[in-house]
Amino acid sequence: MNDLAVLLGHLCHEPAVLVRVAQVQGSGPREVGAWMAVFSGTLVGTIGGGHLEWQAVAHARAALAGSPLRALQRHALGPSLGQCCGGVVHLAFEAVTMSDAERLRTALAVPGWPLALFGGGHVGQALVRALAPLPFSLTWVDSRDGIFPAEVPSHVRCEHSDPVDGAVRDLVSGSAVLIMSFSHAEDLDVLAACLQRQREVGDLRWIGLIGSQTKWASFRHRLEDRGYTEADWAAVACPIGLAGIRGKEPAVIAASVAAQLLQVFGA
Repeated sequence: MNDLAVLLGHLCHEPAVLVRVAQVQGSGPREVGAWMAVFSGTLVGTIGGGHLEWQAVAHARAALAGSPLRALQRHALGPSLGQCCGGVVHLAFEAVTMSDAERLRTALAVPGWPLALFGGGHVGQALVRALAPLPFSLTWVDSRDGIFPAEVPSHVRCEHSDPVDGAVRDLVSGSAVLIMSFSHAEDLDVLAACLQRQREVGDLRWIGLIGSQTKWASFRHRLEDRGYTEADWAAVACPIGLAGIRGKEPAVIAASVAAQLLQVFGA
């Protein structure tokens, strides 16, 4: 569950003070737009931690207890705060309740990077969990019935497609694609459909294929038989994940691939 969903869930029971980074001059621990919600006994989100956040939480909780709320505060990140960023951060404070839910849902929503995941197996499910708190808009595709869990994060749209490669033509422009189905034959079909789309439109951001160097060598030969060349498959990442991470447990692969995707989108 992402921070926005957690915030809205808590607002059902009690009010909060929303703290947002309104302006940053020089270096700061978080970017403009970063936020946290301060409740009487818990926090959701972060504006960067450290003494800056401690002071903001103290001011917000005092306001929740009845003290006046200053709507804007300026903080110099120097020795007085024990933070050496050296910049200046302006924080905006706002009292919020459940009546503000729809407005907050719009104001705090982070546009998700489009990602298509082909495959609902163990690694696919681990990856969906790893991506849950990250700003992705995920289309999860499989050809099998009953493969998706009963509940998925709000940013995930499940799609049954048979043949599975038929879903490639409808992907959002700029999508990254991860291919990890239960079948090498399906993987190859999805990959070929992606390469064909790249030939015709060229709008997929990145294509990743799970597998070993041996699998990739075999796939290149099969792609040649389908008329594709090295120029077509040069942009395909296989194996996927960050170099140096060798674990094969689904959660380890998922963490490595999630980090790689953040690099792909320049996060």
